[in-house]
Order: sequence, then C-alpha cells, then structure tokens
Amino acid sequence: MRVLVIEDGSEYTETLSRFLPDGFDWVRAGSGPEGLAQLGVGGFDAVFLDMRFDRVPQDQLLGDVEATADRFNGDPVQARQFLEDHQGLFVLAALREAGHSIPVLLSYDFDAEPRRWAKLVEKHAPVDYLPDNASPADIAGKLHALTG
Repeated sequence: MRVLVIEDGSEYTETLSRFLPDGFDWVRAGSGPEGLAQLGVGGFDAVFLDMRFDRVPQDQLLGDVEATADRFNGDPVQARQFLEDHQGLFVLAALREAGHSIPVLLSYDFDAEPRRWAKLVEKHAPVDYLPDNASPADIAGKLHALTG
C-alpha cells in the first residue's frame, strides 16, 4: 500500500517506515500544498494526515490568516495558532475540494467530539482517525480497513 504521510515533521514517516516496512510505501509531504502537489501526480492508496502543523512557514499554511484573525478580535498570533492547531482539517478540505476522494486517516482523537466527527465524516468521507499515541499496528489496521 502506498501512503502519503502529510506532516510538518518527520516523526510519523520515520516511525511508520521503521515499524511497518513490509507491505507499505510511506511517502512524506511537509505541508498541505506539498501534499496536494504529490496527490496530483497520483499513485497513492491512502493519506495519513497529522492534525497540527506548527513547524511550517506561514505561507505554507492553508487557510486565510486575516479572515481567521477576525474571529480573534484581529489578533494574527491567535489566528496563526488556530490554523496550526487545525491545519489537518484545512488540508482535508483542500484535498476534497481538489477532487481527491482518497481515504484519509487523521492523527487526532475525536472521541470527545462526536458531533464534530460526524460532520467531518458526512462532508469528507472516506475518513477515519486514531489518537496520536496509536501503535503502528493500529495505524496499519485502520489503513487496511479504509482502503478495503
């Protein structure tokens, strides 16, 4: 299975490559725009998507900082923090808007947010999630279930 890992670091790609080397080809993209470009080339079976992106330059964050700042009384620092904390959802929306229907596994725990999760599934399926501390075996299982 060829999986595009979209993350701002390299922790997931390194860990997954080390603990799940057989049957998977892990390809890393360091930002939403980079991930969209790689998906445009094709050849992926699924996406593993980090939620928080706090190590990318502002021009690599998806979302409008100025419009988001309006939600925070014009504070661009809070706006950037919001975009960083929720970047995975901006990336997911951009993937779907670009016409990619590829299964996506988010690294985030939505257990305490069932209504939010239900809306995301309704809008962006096929999608699933696992918490940040999920084991490589759990990740492999979810990816296999998502890709059928």
